[in-house]
Amino acid sequence: MAIIEAKRLTYTYPIGEKPAFRDVNLEIKKGEFVIITGPSGCGKTTLCRCFNGLIPHFYGGRLEGEITVCGLNVREHPTYEIAQHVGMVFQNPENQLFALSVEKDVAFGLENLGVPREEIRKRVDWALKITGTYELRNRAPYELSGGQQQRVAIASVLAMNPEVIVLDEPTSFLDPIGAEQIFDVINSLNKDLGITIILVEHRLDLISKYASRVIVMQNGQIVLDGNPREVLVSEEARLIGVGIPKATLLYKILKLRGISLNGPPLSSDEACRSIMEVMSR
Repeated sequence: MAIIEAKRLTYTYPIGEKPAFRDVNLEIKKGEFVIITGPSGCGKTTLCRCFNGLIPHFYGGRLEGEITVCGLNVREHPTYEIAQHVGMVFQNPENQLFALSVEKDVAFGLENLGVPREEIRKRVDWALKITGTYELRNRAPYELSGGQQQRVAIASVLAMNPEVIVLDEPTSFLDPIGAEQIFDVINSLNKDLGITIILVEHRLDLISKYASRVIVMQNGQIVLDGNPREVLVSEEARLIGVGIPKATLLYKILKLRGISLNGPPLSSDEACRSIMEVMSR
């Protein structure tokens, strides 16, 4: 079942001379974990803004083709309605957090929807516990670390009980340890709660092992789309400049030297196990 479907989708910003992306045909199924990657300026973020209605309702411009999200035609439904189905987590959490306490930030969207107070309390506590930020509920967002802020931003989206969560490079301001913690939270949302995840990301070393699918964009078009192991081991991905995981690069080097592992690994742990298996034969 497709939860997002785009056909011949093309978008041009109001002051743009050429489309940010063009002729995109895309189908994302419920429960998938999809990574969208590619060089800067290839249209990744712009495409994701279509998924929650920011395009065309907020940014304006010219949107051609068709796009439906959770059964809703994006053109015909306002952003606030689509936002009840699709949550968006931005690159910089400071752009999403503005209240005087963490729990007020997480409750903000629910209050605007007129959700009963008791239900708000239940959802806020649940979202904070899922993201490991419950103990921070009375702290001010500006007192938190970057990783903590990003987990609170995810909690504020999660409290809305969305079917899809779109994350636009959520770890770009974090160190590898902080990024790993965020990716663990995102993976649990997908695997444990069945939420469809769409993640724009360059740091494929840390996240590829969780994904069910990788989409590579270049010059406003989708050029690769498939299983992470098949996409990331391809020569085309390397030529485009995708940040191929080091474990996958090692696999390719070993293969050139006549050493074959059991398929392309996506993480150092997986590569280690494959190498040990080869050595034990």
